[in-house]
Amino acid sequence: MRFYPLLFSTVLRRMDPEPAHHLAFRVIQATPLLGGIVRRWCGADPSLRVRTLGLEFPSPFGLAAGFDKNASGIAGLGAIGFGHVEVGTLTRHAQPGNPKPRMFRLVGDRALINRMGFNNGGSAAAVPRIERARLSRHRPVIGVNIGKSRITEVENATQDYVWSTERLAPIADYLAVNVSSPNTPGLRGLQEVELLEPLLAAVREASGRTPLLVKIAPDMDDEQIDGIVALAVRLGLDGIIATNTTVSRSGLEAPAAEIERMGAGGLSGEPLRTRSLEVLHRIRRAEPNPEFCVISVGGVNTAEDVHERLRAGATLVQGFTAFIYEGPLWARAINRGLVRAGFRGNAAA
Repeated sequence: MRFYPLLFSTVLRRMDPEPAHHLAFRVIQATPLLGGIVRRWCGADPSLRVRTLGLEFPSPFGLAAGFDKNASGIAGLGAIGFGHVEVGTLTRHAQPGNPKPRMFRLVGDRALINRMGFNNGGSAAAVPRIERARLSRHRPVIGVNIGKSRITEVENATQDYVWSTERLAPIADYLAVNVSSPNTPGLRGLQEVELLEPLLAAVREASGRTPLLVKIAPDMDDEQIDGIVALAVRLGLDGIIATNTTVSRSGLEAPAAEIERMGAGGLSGEPLRTRSLEVLHRIRRAEPNPEFCVISVGGVNTAEDVHERLRAGATLVQGFTAFIYEGPLWARAINRGLVRAGFRGNAAA
């Protein structure tokens, strides 16, 4: 048996998910101390390089927002094979997030339910950490995901996003506007086009030349998805990230009583796979231009899953939940699998 599955089944699975996450994160933060050894073992093959957003990504596979909330593990996450790391979600005001417990595993479903609530130290506090990470010659591409502070009223959301944009856009490789988490009251209402348009227009202006994307929920209908795609194109955004977690609980193997006990929050992982792929197809039907970047996330477990998303029109692919179940060599396995599958990036030598 491989070491990590044994560790997970005997130790980590018995721990509350949030302390287990912090423990694993401390190990990842120490990874850069091993320098080139880890990079040589886990680094992506040059044939996987992808050029998009005016940037060169070492691999099409990256880590979704939510894992490195405060931009404190970028170097380590890049060293173990992620081609890009999307940090955050960062908010204007530092906030503790929702009361604990707020993260739950559904092991049989290879899923998570979380209602973290954008717990982070604030946009300004992350700036020096991102600036330091940018200095590394071997760093991954750094995306920065921004959201609305809980104490900010929805009608004042635009000012909140612009404040964070002004501080983070100059040091981010790309910026992602999160209006789709189910764990901040009123946030998903900002996906309505009449509210989203002025918000994105203001952030677009404040972001300057930094590539800008918007992250959407999987729980919208086709008409809503088409409307956001059209809006993104009209405003000159560089792409869409699809999708965030879902509020649906359909198709789960876990007992209904257990799911009810866990309570509200966003569901991620394997149960989101089909819907996330459907949204990707819908976006590409609405906007087939390959210059429009689509980052597909949700239910990604294997290299085959990543390759399927790339063939379906994704420019890049992100994962998160399977990282909890597969462990620190997950990105390495994905990258090796893509090479075996014959994927070749558009920036390959």
